[in-house]
Amino acid sequence: MKKSDFHFDLPDALIAQAPLPERSASRLLVVPSGDAQFTDRHVRDLPEFLRPGDLLVFNDTRVIPARLFGQKESGGRVEILIERLLPENAARAQVGASKSPKPGSRIQLDAGGEAEVVGRDGEFYQLRFHVPGALESWLQKAGRLPLPPYIQRAPGQDDDERYQTVFARELGAVAAPTAGLHFDDALLSALRDQGVEFGHVTLHVGAGTFQPMRVDNILEHHMHSEWLNVGAALVEQVRATRARGGRVIAVGTTVVRALESAMRDGDLQPFAGETQIFIFPGYRIRSVDAMVTNFHLPESTLLMLVSAFAGRDRIMAAYAHAVREQYRFFSYGDAMLLFPEDAR
Repeated sequence: MKKSDFHFDLPDALIAQAPLPERSASRLLVVPSGDAQFTDRHVRDLPEFLRPGDLLVFNDTRVIPARLFGQKESGGRVEILIERLLPENAARAQVGASKSPKPGSRIQLDAGGEAEVVGRDGEFYQLRFHVPGALESWLQKAGRLPLPPYIQRAPGQDDDERYQTVFARELGAVAAPTAGLHFDDALLSALRDQGVEFGHVTLHVGAGTFQPMRVDNILEHHMHSEWLNVGAALVEQVRATRARGGRVIAVGTTVVRALESAMRDGDLQPFAGETQIFIFPGYRIRSVDAMVTNFHLPESTLLMLVSAFAGRDRIMAAYAHAVREQYRFFSYGDAMLLFPEDAR
């Protein structure tokens, strides 16, 4: 299977540059199992497609203000995008500069303090920050929100709130779990009143989610690593849902990645640690019965993941429908409700 099997043409005008005023006002393309017709709805209509006893699973990661600027000792300008926080005020990061900084050199930060270059591993650097207090706390005041590269504007004050889910609590991501951005308090209340239950996993989305696949044969792709936690409480919720005949519905591909990484011998188990799981057609997703997801980039690993769940041909037809109907794409765009290729 080739990367080019997942190509589609997307007009630039359909790439959402800002969120809608109301989270749940985004459109929702419902893609049922089998050959049933697609349905054009809105996210606020989601309760019509769920049943009492269903379990919605959200990713509760919170985005770090992970972008910093500074200059090298030579005076050259530097942009830093933190990928992951490490112990002792260290971080794994991407560093943009006209000339790569060398180990042992220091970067003077515009926000105060400095970053020492400890080493390099491929495209990532290990930096140690010399700043007042804990790096995690300092970033909350000094860092800038890292909007995705396809959003062609600087982040504004509204993004500080809208590029976080309303249930974000575990700090550690550099990109939002975007399917969750559509849920507001009113929608969550309506779902709760209907008898839908909520559960949470944590998967800290890394900058690798935006990296293009650089090989055409997808079997040669080296998947990036992300940290996740599927707790014992969530595992018990899933088992109770299955026992009463309810459905497990993932809100976002990050939830699917987390749950599939925690599967052991066909059974969901508590798990915390790294995952490099790569899900593409031929892999059978067993942990969820439906998923809510945004529209993904052409030829991306996330497009391959949803194709593994709903079928490549079905997904490509749904994307063609979305382009014709002028849906909004990517992080601040519209959403899909996907059911599996085979009716389970």
